[in-house]
Amino acid sequence: MIATALAGCEDRREDYGPEKTPTATARPTGTSKHTLMVDGKERSYLLRRPAGLPSRPAPLVVMLHGAVGTGEQAESSYGWDGQADRGGFLVAYPDGIGRAWAVSRDCCGAPARDGIDDVKFIEQLVSAIAKATPVDRSRVYAAGISNGGMLAYRLACDASTFAAIGVVSATLVGDCPNPRPTSVIHIHGTVDKTIPYDGGPGKRDNDGTGPVPAKIDGPPVSELLARWRRTDDCAPPTVTVKDPVTTSLAACPDGRAVELVAIAGAGHQWPGAPGPKPVAQRLLGLDQPSTALNATATIWQFFAAHPRQG
Repeated sequence: MIATALAGCEDRREDYGPEKTPTATARPTGTSKHTLMVDGKERSYLLRRPAGLPSRPAPLVVMLHGAVGTGEQAESSYGWDGQADRGGFLVAYPDGIGRAWAVSRDCCGAPARDGIDDVKFIEQLVSAIAKATPVDRSRVYAAGISNGGMLAYRLACDASTFAAIGVVSATLVGDCPNPRPTSVIHIHGTVDKTIPYDGGPGKRDNDGTGPVPAKIDGPPVSELLARWRRTDDCAPPTVTVKDPVTTSLAACPDGRAVELVAIAGAGHQWPGAPGPKPVAQRLLGLDQPSTALNATATIWQFFAAHPRQG
């Protein structure tokens, strides 16, 4: 997916290693570009700070692009800027090295091959933003699609920063022996051929030979969410069917929740997003996004209702 140029971004370099301390200068409003050093590598991200943001600490959403995407592409594709302007929260759009994220030894692309610690990058990104702009630490969230959604699951497995994650068309790969109690909303199309709803390797680029080499062989989505309900010690889910959407929502202690939103007939795309251009759809075999719901609005509504308590 090719990103369009983002005009007017302000480029700021940051190094928040132990030898340097950031200034307390607030971020500019609108979208600005930033870098920081993590394990000797320069990492980049965009930050959206709505005009008129209240002076009190604001929620923060970290939006993780899919494989072959970028932060710029994620900002332009999924409608989070408008949602942030209406909801009064910050959005960060990080860039994966080589347009991918490391979520296991076999996935995905150059970051997995080179042992990149993307969990560390995202945690340091949150800290960097919070040092310059007031962030409500009880309302820090991660959202992602495909490889980005897989990183969101890794964050819930390996970090304690996030109150909730919002996942679209993704799965959990690699070990997760000590998952953190975290609210989860997972949106998935039932005919997704890239990361199948019923589990398994799928058919596109998942054999380790595609443009972003990856070996993805996840569990059925229903089993993955059942596992997370056990992690969160949830009550049995309540199931609601409004064709073509089936929602399974489980209430959990301390205000947490685990929600699965299955969309019958939907493929591997962000529901409610603009569709791919015909040329890209033909060359890359991209699915048309479902119009059954707006994933961005649905995920934000879930996030807003589930801050971390205690």
